[in-house]
Amino acid sequence: MDTLEARWAKLEPHAVIYGPDDAEKRPVVLLFHGCGGVQGHLDDYAAEATRAGWRSVIVDSFAPRGWSRAYGLTFVCSGTRFWGFERAGDVLATIHGMSRRDDADPTRVVLAGWSHGGWAIMDLMTMALESEAEARIGGAGPGLLDGVKGAFFSYPYVNFGTRGAKRDWRYRPKVMGVIARRDHLGAPKLHEAVYARARAAGCEVETVILEGTHAFDQPGEALIGLSPMQRDEALFRDNVARFGGFLGSLHGPSPLGGEGGPAGVG
Repeated sequence: MDTLEARWAKLEPHAVIYGPDDAEKRPVVLLFHGCGGVQGHLDDYAAEATRAGWRSVIVDSFAPRGWSRAYGLTFVCSGTRFWGFERAGDVLATIHGMSRRDDADPTRVVLAGWSHGGWAIMDLMTMALESEAEARIGGAGPGLLDGVKGAFFSYPYVNFGTRGAKRDWRYRPKVMGVIARRDHLGAPKLHEAVYARARAAGCEVETVILEGTHAFDQPGEALIGLSPMQRDEALFRDNVARFGGFLGSLHGPSPLGGEGGPAGVG
């Protein structure tokens, strides 16, 4: 079983960090992709974080394991491999790793997840972290989440095998939940059951239901009209702006101009 340090050592070479070109200690948002792996739309969210004055890191959970997009679509999307509670260890390791950077503020952290990434974060919210078996990682404890002030979920997977609606949430970040009305993986009522758990725990929760499908912001999902997942450019752009507004609501630094490219890898 990996320790936090060992897992971050595997993830870090494949983690792309964005942010203002300075050494200022800034709040940081961690972006976790869906079961199809890292795709280009996450760059737009990271650039929006830069405009809001935040650092961000796109965490690739597949490359360190030698998995391709095809592997993810076949095995992870089907639920054969790598459930949310297992990936929660990647979330913990990234919090640990980024907290050791001089230019990242470990007291102001946001976790952001798309589909499978949202599943991992929601499962983590239910963990006492009293046993290494919970997230399949050693060295983690509940104090590691003290700096997590927010959680942003875009069409998180909330169906079979997830814990967010079935167990009490143990942490209280401010939550934004983006629900797709035509999400073939889970109707809005399943999503609202998860957010009811978050509210019961004392989280400030806002949800929005968009007239789109699962993965409405991902590129290349149209599949000649045969896929239940359809990209919607307008919803995508609105959601990027929503993401920036959520970060701004957490009292981050003043917005910056420019698009904001990667500040480095690892």
